[in-house]
Formats: sequence, structure tokens, C-alpha cells
Amino acid sequence: MVIGFIGLGNMAKAMISGILSEGIVAPEQIIGSARTQDTCDRVSREFGIEASTDNVKVANMADILFLAVKPQMFPEVVPGIKGVTKDDALIVSIAAGKTIADIEGMLGDDHKIIRLMPNTPAMVNAGCTAICANDRAESKDIDMIMKICNSFGQAEIIDEKLMDAFCAVAGSSPAYVFMYMEALADAAVKAGIPRDKAYRFAAASTMGSAKLMLETGKHPGVLKDMVCSPGGTTIEAVRVLENMGFRSAVIEAVEACIDRSKNL
Repeated sequence: MVIGFIGLGNMAKAMISGILSEGIVAPEQIIGSARTQDTCDRVSREFGIEASTDNVKVANMADILFLAVKPQMFPEVVPGIKGVTKDDALIVSIAAGKTIADIEGMLGDDHKIIRLMPNTPAMVNAGCTAICANDRAESKDIDMIMKICNSFGQAEIIDEKLMDAFCAVAGSSPAYVFMYMEALADAAVKAGIPRDKAYRFAAASTMGSAKLMLETGKHPGVLKDMVCSPGGTTIEAVRVLENMGFRSAVIEAVEACIDRSKNL
């Protein structure tokens, strides 16, 4: 089995790292392409895979072909590989906003197609990925993609109609979390904590809170209440966040992200 990647950016590299670390295939069974030879050389050195600037070569060789380019690049890249993939190749897109129907329109409706929406924590094997497929994709195809996605985090199968929402809630949300941690660290620095320690404290508490929720299965409101002692410091901070529209801002941001994803 040969796994191909058209596009060798951060997400593709995270996926390749997971695939190799889990021993799903050997480096010589992965081939990739990128726009510049410099990128190809760097990725080839890092992972020991074959890489070139020839998208057609990758599309022609791959049994599983990942389209790992930005959605804005689809009209330029995808039509260029039409008719050159293997007849039974599995086509896997990680582009936000590009539906299965969009991809079928570019390649033809006789392909097995799966959509993924991974997020950047995949770079440290802590990704969250949503998966949906067209009718031609078989259960064994979906199982293989689940295995690949679980190699760099955790994966869930969802209806395609929920992909835009998943993009906003999980695909894009690391950016919101990083903004929150940066603000938290800035406040810590204002209070006198050294910058390096402030970042570590903010990141560790955020990671620990997420782990606590996942492992206990408790509602986030219950976990919040566990921290808020009557008349204490935390409930005062929560009061200010509520007064400043913290929850509303998050909801509005997610809705804006969903709208943008639908119009890519």
C-alpha cells in the first residue's frame, strides 16, 4: 500500500509522523509533493519519504491519496490530477469548506472520497479529527482512515452536514484557546509572574482542565462550580467574565467561523 500526500504542510507532516510512529506503513510506502523543492527536501530528510514537486506522480502511485492543500488551492491543484489516480484509489481531503460534492465535481463521481477535518494538536499526537465519506467508500476504507487519524489523536465519524460546525468547534478552536492562554499569561505578567512561567502556568492549567473534563465525563458547568467557592476569588473572576460577555463572544466567534467555512 502506498499513501500519497499532495501538500506537505504542518498538517500533512503531523499525519505522516503519526502514521510512521504507529507503524501503519514504512517510510518507503509514503510519497508526497509540494510546490517548492525546498519543502520536498526538508520533509524527505525529516521522515525518510520520497517527495517531489510532481503532483501527478503522487496521484498516479497512491492507493490512499490525501489532498492536503488549502481550500483556496483546490481549483488549481485538484483538476490537475483528474484521470490519473488509480481506479480504486481512496481520495481523502482535509480542506475546510470543500464538500464531497465539490470534490466529485472536480474529479468525477466514481471515486471513493472521504473528508477529514483534523486540528493542529495533531502535531503532538493530540489531534481531534472528524470523518465523513461518500457512498462509494467501503467500511474497510473508513476503518483504515480511522486507524490513521487515531495515530495522531482521536477521531469521530460525523454527518457531513456537521463538518462546518466541527471546523469551528474543534478545527479552528485551538486559535481561540491560544488567544485565551496568551491573555491569561499577559495578566500573570502584569501581576509580576515572569513571562516564561506565565506561559507554562497558563498552558498547564488549560491542558489539565481539558483532561479533567474528558476523563471524569463531568459537565463543564459542574467542574466550574467545583472551583467556585462561595464568596471566593474564582466566582468574582467568573462574574467579570460574564459581565464582559465571555460566553457570548465565544458563541459569536463560532457562528462566524461556521459561516466562513460554508462560503469557502
